[in-house]
Amino acid sequence: MGVKARLFLMMVLQLAVWGAWAPKLFPYMGMLGFMPWQQALVGSSWGVASLLGIFFSNQFADRNFAAERFMAASHLLSGGALLFTAFQTEFWPFFGGYLVYSLLYVPTLSVSNSIAFASLKDPAKDFGAVRMGGTVGWMLVSWPFVFLLGAQAEPAQVRSIFIVAAVVSFALAAYSLTLPHTPPKRGAEAADPLAWREAFKLLRVPFVAVLFVVTFIDSVIHNGYFVMADAFLTQRVGIAGNLSMVVLSLGQLAEIVTMFVLGGVLIRLGWKATMIVGVLGHAARFLVFAFLPDSVPAIIAVQLLHGIAYAFFFATVYIFVDAAFPKDVRSSAQGLFNLLILGIGSVVASFLFPNLMGRLSSPGPDGAPAVDWQALFLAPTGMAVVAVILLALFFRPPEKGPSGPVAP
Repeated sequence: MGVKARLFLMMVLQLAVWGAWAPKLFPYMGMLGFMPWQQALVGSSWGVASLLGIFFSNQFADRNFAAERFMAASHLLSGGALLFTAFQTEFWPFFGGYLVYSLLYVPTLSVSNSIAFASLKDPAKDFGAVRMGGTVGWMLVSWPFVFLLGAQAEPAQVRSIFIVAAVVSFALAAYSLTLPHTPPKRGAEAADPLAWREAFKLLRVPFVAVLFVVTFIDSVIHNGYFVMADAFLTQRVGIAGNLSMVVLSLGQLAEIVTMFVLGGVLIRLGWKATMIVGVLGHAARFLVFAFLPDSVPAIIAVQLLHGIAYAFFFATVYIFVDAAFPKDVRSSAQGLFNLLILGIGSVVASFLFPNLMGRLSSPGPDGAPAVDWQALFLAPTGMAVVAVILLALFFRPPEKGPSGPVAP
């Protein structure tokens, strides 16, 4: 198997671990009777791990461990934490297991990227195709649940989200030992521990500050989607519990297609317009959720907007940072925006949307809480409108668009 294929499989497994539990985490916590503040605390674990991961993976791990061995150890231990979490029904043990998993898993996201960049002859050209393996992995891992879950899945079945994730994690731990050797970085190779300060200084530049704020808003919307979507599909739309993850995975299929056309779109529309279209993708999806919940075909079809929402904004932000930021702080700037997307946005969404769902719930005909889904989805729609206005009026990058070929 060639290096690219090996790295592609690494990414398949890496994101499959995450994709196995992410869509059903919050609905499962609701089944266990966790309060909104408890759900928020669990959700914030990912953000805390992202913040610590910037410093641990970029500084300590890079300097002291061969990357493939770090991956093997982390996935072995995090798989054990997932198995522990699967069989906890009380809040504090569940939270403890999930927190340990998050602290072990999140740093591997950047370490797997490091292995890929170090192993590819032309990372700028080839990394996008390798990274696409993660999207494929997220899609593939949804299919076992068609058979593992029932249409009205109970907690004893839904806990399998962690068991499947653990199995994939153990497989990746073993597979990591076969990856190309990536020794620890020494001397000039190692990340500058103060480079992130220079990245923060760039926030004094107006267009960077605007992009930072908009990225924060859109990351809250994006992470909020994963908090709310599965419960909406199963409780309001009526999609079977064993099919909801497959429906959600259609967004990843659209992401693959969209990434292939992103380069051409950027050249034609430029940075600002492409980002605005990406944010509007979120708004359009939530508007369909709010006003067409009884149209199953519309709800399924609108999942395809995920590709536009993700690629046209988040992928564009990563490409923009690489093109517009000074080379010596580029890596730290990427980490800064990654912290917003994976960390801070996740924490805020984990607190905001479970509490909104609780406040917008009232007893239904059968006595069970019924969420006012329309009011709920208008909240992220309004946030998206604010983000679009900020981009349209205040985001003025030095160049309209990329000056050369784009390789997302």
